[in-house]
This record gives sequence, C-alpha cells and structure tokens, in this order.
Amino acid sequence: MSAALPAQPTYPKFSEIVRHFAPGWFSAVMGSGVLAITTLTLSTRWPILAPLAWGIHYFNLLLFCVLLVPWLGRWVAYRELALATFKHPVQASFYPTLSIAMLVIATEFLAFGGQVELALLFWWPAMVLTFVFSFAVLYAIFSGEHVALEHVTPAIFIPAVGLVVIPVAGGPLLGHLHGSARELALLANVVGLGAGSLMYLSLLALTLQRKYLAKPAFGPLAPTVWIHLGPIGAISLSLLNLAEQLPVAVPGGTLVFVSLLLWGFGAWWVVMAALLTAAAWRRGMLPFALSWWGFTFPLGAFVSASFRLAHDASLGGVEAFGIGCWCLLVAIWLLTLLRTARGVASGALFRPTA
Repeated sequence: MSAALPAQPTYPKFSEIVRHFAPGWFSAVMGSGVLAITTLTLSTRWPILAPLAWGIHYFNLLLFCVLLVPWLGRWVAYRELALATFKHPVQASFYPTLSIAMLVIATEFLAFGGQVELALLFWWPAMVLTFVFSFAVLYAIFSGEHVALEHVTPAIFIPAVGLVVIPVAGGPLLGHLHGSARELALLANVVGLGAGSLMYLSLLALTLQRKYLAKPAFGPLAPTVWIHLGPIGAISLSLLNLAEQLPVAVPGGTLVFVSLLLWGFGAWWVVMAALLTAAAWRRGMLPFALSWWGFTFPLGAFVSASFRLAHDASLGGVEAFGIGCWCLLVAIWLLTLLRTARGVASGALFRPTA
C-alpha cells in the first residue's frame, strides 16, 4: 500500500487572519505609494509612464482599505495580542508603518491631481498617530529589558522614519493652511523632522555597532538593511519642503548642499545594501517574507530625493543614478508583489511563524 499523502493545510479563516495579522503589512502600501509617486515624476520625461503611475496609485488606495480591515479587527477582537506586540523586540517597530502609509497616501493625493482636502484628511490623523507610535514603541523599548544587541537591525529606524516623513506632505500642505491650524501644523513638522533626524543619527551608530560586532542580520530580516535609505531620502525631501514654508529666509543653496551630502551617503549605501543582500542570497538565507517590502519604500524614498535634488542642483549624474535605482525599485516591487500574492493565495502569509 502506498503511503498516505500528508494533509494539506486548510486556508485560514478570517478570524485566524485577523488574529495573526502582522503589523508590518502596511509597508506594502508605503512601497507601492512611493513607486506611484516616483513613476509620476519620471513621466515628465517619459509620458508613457503616466498611466502606469495612476494605476499604481489607485491600486495602493484599494490596498490600504483592504489591509485596514484586519488591522483594526485585531485591535477590536484580539487587543491583548495587539498590545503584546509592542513588547516584541522586533515586531513593535513595524507598528508605525500604518501611519507612515497614511502620510505616503497624503503625498500621493498632492501629487496626483493636487487633492488638498483628501491629503489633509489623511495627513492630520497620520501625523498624530506617528507621534503616538513613536512614543509608545520607544517607551516600551526604553522601559524594558527585552531588547538585546542581536535584535538591533535597521527596522528600529521605522519610528524615526515616520517622524521625518511628516514634512514630505506636511511642508507643501502648510501653504493651504491658515491661522492656528497652520501654526500647529508647522510645529508638528518642525518637531517631527528634528526628533526623527537626530534619532536616526543615534540609531545609525547603534546599527553600525551591530554590523561590526554581531552576526549579520540574514534570514527574514536581511531586507531591513535597505531601511537606511528611508530616512536619508525623507530627511532630504523634508528639509527642502519645510524650508519653503518657514517665516524666515533659509539659504536654498545651503540646504541643497546638505541634502546632497545625505544623498551621497545614500548612493554609497545602495551599493553596500546590494552587496549584503547578494551575500544573503548566495548563502540561501533570504527566504521570502513580508519583510521583503522593506526593500521598496526606502529605495523609493531615495529615488524621490534623487529626482528632487537633480532638479534643484541641476546635476544629471544624480538623476541618472536615481533612474537606475527606480528601475531596480520596479523590479523588486513586481517580484515582491507576485510573491506576496502567492503567499496570500496559499494562506501562508496569514499563518503564525515559528
């Protein structure tokens, strides 16, 4: 008699999907949104890309709405599990992806048709949530003893990334606000950019210490090495956006120079991240996981900063490097989207990991 075939796992019920819904799912919205924005920017050079940009934009809005249902459901039906995630040494840092995704969507609404009202509808609650998550996540880390050196990866940048993303849409939106609303929004932009920038510099030193003194973060956390590019790109964009709205004159050339210095580090890090990722791939230590979306938003933020600085500084080399990174972004986004769709179809991404 032939051996019985192993039973195939059944597709998870909706309640199980909600119970095990990972907080990092909204990194898919972040990555898709920045791809839509950068593709729209590039369509000024190649108009054939405009329909693609709009298609990704609408897809991303739908994706956000779909993901919001199980995310909220987990807080309603499994609140203790959701709160317990804040004490996890790695997963807690992915909670701010929700608010960052909303900030990205606010930027999308400004880029696609200049829909200021919709942008503000997303930006205000996203700004508040970003501050809430930054305090909640970091307070849990600072007040506990559950984080060790082996848990330190660039994923810890995510709360800081959220803060520096606030002025990406918040800066341009200041021009549409008046009175006390504008003063409050300006204060939020300044505090967010200041806190997030200095936090990034501090955490940068910590992650470099990990890279020097501990084992490489291969496996599902390997893509987090690209997260360095997120704050680099967002800080550059936020500096330039916020300076245009300040009540005092800021020398534009100085800010462009500072942003170019950040961009230079980002260009160097693109190569380093590619080398580390290739090393993980060669060793068979790059399994597909939701963390693959960590490739997309940071790279897209760097591409967006490249296009902005190429325009402001009139540097063709910066634009050419940005276009190359955009091509890489498209390839990674498509691969990650296909692998994610396969994981959703099989239910594998909704089952708890060991």
